[in-house]
Amino acid sequence: MAEVIRVKPTHDGTYTVYRGTLALICGLTRLQAERYEASLTGQKLAAVA
Repeated sequence: MAEVIRVKPTHDGTYTVYRGTLALICGLTRLQAERYEASLTGQKLAAVA
């Protein structure tokens, strides 16, 4: 089963990117977090192809 990559807001107004239950990176703006998430999703798709 593939681990879900998701972006969640934190109490201080920044965002954290998670893979499953593991926090990959934190302290990002929403735009940065969404771009990071998209880059991970793109890497995952390229690995499958």
